[in-house]
Amino acid sequence: MTTTNTEIKIESADYSKFQAFIKLTKFRLAALVVFSAVITYFTVAKEIQLMQVIALSVGGFLVTGAANGFNQIIERDLDRLMDRTRLRPMPTNKLSNIEAFLFCALFGVGGTIMLWIYTNPLSGILGFVSIILYALVYTPLKRITPFSVFVGAFPGALPTLIGAVACTEGFGTISFFALLLFTIQFFWQFPHFWSLAWFNHDDYQKAEFFMLPSSGGKDDQSKFQILIYSLFLVPISLLPYVFNYVGWLSTLVAFVCGLTMALQAYNFFKIPTNENAKKLFFLSLIYLPVVQLALMTKA
Repeated sequence: MTTTNTEIKIESADYSKFQAFIKLTKFRLAALVVFSAVITYFTVAKEIQLMQVIALSVGGFLVTGAANGFNQIIERDLDRLMDRTRLRPMPTNKLSNIEAFLFCALFGVGGTIMLWIYTNPLSGILGFVSIILYALVYTPLKRITPFSVFVGAFPGALPTLIGAVACTEGFGTISFFALLLFTIQFFWQFPHFWSLAWFNHDDYQKAEFFMLPSSGGKDDQSKFQILIYSLFLVPISLLPYVFNYVGWLSTLVAFVCGLTMALQAYNFFKIPTNENAKKLFFLSLIYLPVVQLALMTKA
């Protein structure tokens, strides 16, 4: 499939310049990322410090917004091709490249500095690394290989690591508990994004994106990997209990959530319809915050 002869139509978008900047950050997605980081902070921190929480919330949002914005600048022409993205600020020319770039650069630098100064240097470094990985590695790989989702899972899971590191002293340290929480969010992303990619596959093909695990798209290999990674969530979510970081009640919630995801993934594997993929996707949206909140209680 090529886009050489594709007619690119620039459509108008009915929102203001201010709203365009907000959309550039993917505000709701960025808010969910911040939620993940802050919940992890509360889970790991021995003592809650308000300034660290504020810096993590604001700095984390700025870093995430910058990464999302750079992604849209790079994919400006590709976003015009897809129904789900054609009304974004860049393809509709609501924002120029220079306006968007300066905005994202300020957000990225500001967020990194805020994390560095008010939490610790390692948090700032991880925030900056997440921008680079997402914008400059994951984004171009989407048109080259299905492996891009694996690469993108690293910056996607870094918010948990940043939240865990933010409460540590000095330069910042990464605990084993932090790595376990990172691992849960890392593996969660595969059924989450692949189920989304399944019911948006035709749209993604317009931009020649490889978003499913198989280069063949909606085939047996893709649905099998969605099932396998969903199953992985069950034992992985039990690891904090195995290493005595949380109690049995938190573990029970995580187990039930994981089992629910696994059952829906099996249902999707048997009947791979867009409807079943959507059910798995929406379950994944519920899974992560519920499990993270359960682990935060350590009950």
